[in-house]
Amino acid sequence: MAFSVQTRHTNMLMIVTMNLSSIMAVEFISLVWRSGVLTMIKARLKHSAKKTLRTFINILPIIAGMLLLTSLAVVLLPGQISSDLFGQNDLVDVLLGASFGSVAAGHPIASYVLGGELLAEGVTLLAVTALIVSWVTVGIVQLPAEALLLGKRFAIYRNLLCFVFAIAIPFLTVYTLQLIG
Repeated sequence: MAFSVQTRHTNMLMIVTMNLSSIMAVEFISLVWRSGVLTMIKARLKHSAKKTLRTFINILPIIAGMLLLTSLAVVLLPGQISSDLFGQNDLVDVLLGASFGSVAAGHPIASYVLGGELLAEGVTLLAVTALIVSWVTVGIVQLPAEALLLGKRFAIYRNLLCFVFAIAIPFLTVYTLQLIG
């Protein structure tokens, strides 16, 4: 019996607390509405939207140039990459793969398709992994746009660091696969 009385008191306390919370929320919204905060938020949002649109319009020619250069690099490089280029040495393969990938930056899904085609042609897994990692992370073609938006120093350091990782990750990946299987 004591449990049931305690449960009723707890339930009533919860209902009173929820009602008080609802009343306080309505009062807060009313206060905000009357104080003109919503008008200020709308004005700031409108100003931010205009500023964003201006920035996008200013960057549009750079993005178009970057896309054109990337498309050109993607079209030209796969015709030149073959198993003849790779296969001399693991380190040379990784450096070549990372170099090609950093010049022909692109979307990850496209890199997987290209990687599958290169593996089918007999290119080593080390070279394909380096190409895919650098394809996605390093961007020589979009470096000018990145430097303009994020700063020259940051863009250069980010690309150099990603290139170093694009050389290290293939070795770690292939040797981990060898340990597992």
